[in-house]
Amino acid sequence: MKGHRHLTIVIKLGSSSIIDEKTHQPLLSILTLIVETAVKLHKDGHRVVIVSSGAIAVGLRRMDTVKHRLRRLKALAAVGQCRLMTLYDSLFGHLRQPIAQILLTRNDIADRTQYQNAQNTLAGLLNMGVIPIVNENDTLAVSEIRFGDNDTLSAITAAMVQADYLFLMTDVDCLYDKNPRTHPDAVPIEVVKDVASLEADVKSAGSSLGTGGMSTKLVAARLATSAGVTTVITRSSNPGNIANIVQYSQSLKDAQNGFSSQPSTPADDDSLSRSTASLHLDGLSKPPLHTLFLPDLEPIRDRSFWLLHGLAAHGTVFIDEGAHRALASKAGLLPVGVVDVEGHFAQQEAVRIVVVPSKFKILSALPNGIPNRDIKTPLEIGRALVNYSAAEISRIKGLQSTQIERVLGYADSEYVALRENVSLIKRENRPVTPSFPPTPRNVPYEDVMGDSSSRTDMS
Repeated sequence: MKGHRHLTIVIKLGSSSIIDEKTHQPLLSILTLIVETAVKLHKDGHRVVIVSSGAIAVGLRRMDTVKHRLRRLKALAAVGQCRLMTLYDSLFGHLRQPIAQILLTRNDIADRTQYQNAQNTLAGLLNMGVIPIVNENDTLAVSEIRFGDNDTLSAITAAMVQADYLFLMTDVDCLYDKNPRTHPDAVPIEVVKDVASLEADVKSAGSSLGTGGMSTKLVAARLATSAGVTTVITRSSNPGNIANIVQYSQSLKDAQNGFSSQPSTPADDDSLSRSTASLHLDGLSKPPLHTLFLPDLEPIRDRSFWLLHGLAAHGTVFIDEGAHRALASKAGLLPVGVVDVEGHFAQQEAVRIVVVPSKFKILSALPNGIPNRDIKTPLEIGRALVNYSAAEISRIKGLQSTQIERVLGYADSEYVALRENVSLIKRENRPVTPSFPPTPRNVPYEDVMGDSSSRTDMS
């Protein structure tokens, strides 16, 4: 991939991709190819991060046992993580490539300072030429502080390092409109412009070793693309596809925008430049089947992403439509706009922000229990760090800010949440423009890549 700018690439590997599901033995042939691919990308000037599952599976093999109680799983994770990293270090060591281990739980990034520390550590390792290997700390994690699966962790990691690409390696070539295992006529979905409007069969669960499945990969794709990361689902048994996919997609962007890896031409000969770029692309073979998720045109960055996806919500604050309009206009959340509170949370903890239509308050059903289908339902619009606890907000909801001290005996802030501590969910993250026709399920690769060049340019 010489001639292209240097990229940051995150590769996510599930347990079933690197560990045999029945014998729990590491799949050394695939692991070796993954290591060779990562090193090749690194030698081409790219920054590589690996998010790898497999600790519990390796622990099962080491202790010759089967999964059961939670406490035993945590112990197996401790045994397996050590051996998994030893295996990675041995394989990368043969190619003289240094690696580093990073273990995270959601609690580790719940504090803004710790989140930035994790960012800085990853950036420091990448600047040193090290390949970080990230995993969830299953030894310490409980349900309240788990990411849930490493698909989600890989998306958050990709956002933290401002990656250009996130590769979600799986046991199928790509996403299909139906389950290809049971439907031979399943149609591959090659390009996805909006995850929210996707029509695909994702009901299949993950393997017996993993916690994910195709549905968790779509969640990860939504998170990553919202942060401006081009996301790819492809088969894990042939990791060499990663370099081919990156090379092909980058060359397509160059060709569509009049650039190539050849020396630049004068500005007044743009048509010749485009023609040359097209000729350069003709010699490049199309990569194997995969699904590519295009990043958002206006990605959310850093603090906003951390508020939305780095924190676990401890409760819900319901607001009226007027407060929603104020937040959309960059104003803070005042107590007068709060309708109700749910859950138990303290000051400076994250909560969901849910807007309640004015007619919804009691009218959830008409007389005789008939549902009123004309009434809109509450809608989650974002997350916030609150200045008051659930009990305090419950007491000051609907009041003017000048009344807070009289009710509580103190007033830490006139706002329930400062605007800088509120991050709103974008509902229409991929608006239709004249350059894009209506999206069919199977979009030819070349038809969309040219219009997305600016989306992945995060330098």
